[in-house]
Amino acid sequence: MYEYIRGNITELNPTNIIIEGNNIGYFVNISLNTYSKLNGKKEALILIHQIVREDAHILYGFADKNERDLFRNLISVNGVGASIAIMMLSSLNSDEIVAAVTSEKVDVLKGIKGIGTKTAQRIIIDLKDKFGKLPETGQFLYSPDNSIRIESLSALVMLGFAKKDAEKIVVKIVQEQPGATVESVIKQALKRL
Repeated sequence: MYEYIRGNITELNPTNIIIEGNNIGYFVNISLNTYSKLNGKKEALILIHQIVREDAHILYGFADKNERDLFRNLISVNGVGASIAIMMLSSLNSDEIVAAVTSEKVDVLKGIKGIGTKTAQRIIIDLKDKFGKLPETGQFLYSPDNSIRIESLSALVMLGFAKKDAEKIVVKIVQEQPGATVESVIKQALKRL
């Protein structure tokens, strides 16, 4: 099992990173919050969670231990896979997820793509007591980007949304908030789609 990869960032997208360590490029799936922390950096240390399936070895990366711990707690819930956990971490930050679970806000969790009422209730039941043990996370950093619309649309399509629907929402958000960051556009789009 890999613990972390330290190296040069050769490619960074809102949903994944390619990080080179010892002349090997690793494709690592990341959340939008991790993207926010790594945006603009040339080197990084990515904490890893590896999932081994019969047909693939998949790496999930996190900029900090708290987010990885939260991811591991989320995937421990029956019915919540890695892709749903990453979607949750991309839609809300760690503090918002913990607050939604500890205050039993089913509607907040239901607002995330792929989570229905039963899954939201199961997450709350399974994790409410565990989340009291997680340390609080800090604020996420955002940086401006010239191609906000393109990157946001690309990320939403990679997350499984239809390009046509995602494009309408992204254009509307960018028009409403001209100074919005890629992260905020994607988060708002995830709530509207």
